[in-house]
Amino acid sequence: MTTYTSIIKPLNSSFIGTAAHGKATFTISADVLHIEIEMFDTPKNMQHWEHFHGFPHGENAEPATMAQDTNHDGVVDLPETEAVSGTTMVPFDAQPHKMNIPNDSYPVSNDQGHFKYEKDVPLTDLKAQFKEVFGTDNLELDKRVIYVHGVPSTTKLPATTGGKLTEKYDQHVTLPIAVGKIIKAD
Repeated sequence: MTTYTSIIKPLNSSFIGTAAHGKATFTISADVLHIEIEMFDTPKNMQHWEHFHGFPHGENAEPATMAQDTNHDGVVDLPETEAVSGTTMVPFDAQPHKMNIPNDSYPVSNDQGHFKYEKDVPLTDLKAQFKEVFGTDNLELDKRVIYVHGVPSTTKLPATTGGKLTEKYDQHVTLPIAVGKIIKAD
């Protein structure tokens, strides 16, 4: 059994008015990846996309900070995270092994901004899909970061905020609110 953890810290908290934080644990046992993510102080009563991000060729991903706000608009948007964190890789939704990023099966926070996500993922299926998309089946969790995304659609974002995926999912859905480095537990 191999375990990885992440302390998830706020990102964009001064802009969104809440300091989203939490913890993630990833446990690999036989052919199962068990994922547990618990978040506090997220924007309330809404769905929050969450994923691990990284570089397909194995470079070490790091959490974005306000230093990545390259256009100086006061928020670190999804495109600005890519230089240090890489690309979106695996979603923590109803079916992570399908790697279908834009969907509506992510966790929903309660009226205190809390949610807990727990899922057992068939590792063989996840690695096969990961290889199809990224050319390798090595998840290299200790080279990845976890992001939690999402602010209410009523949040006034700067016009320079990017990250629109489709007509259905705009920058309110993709705006990072918390991030953490995934590390191998001792």
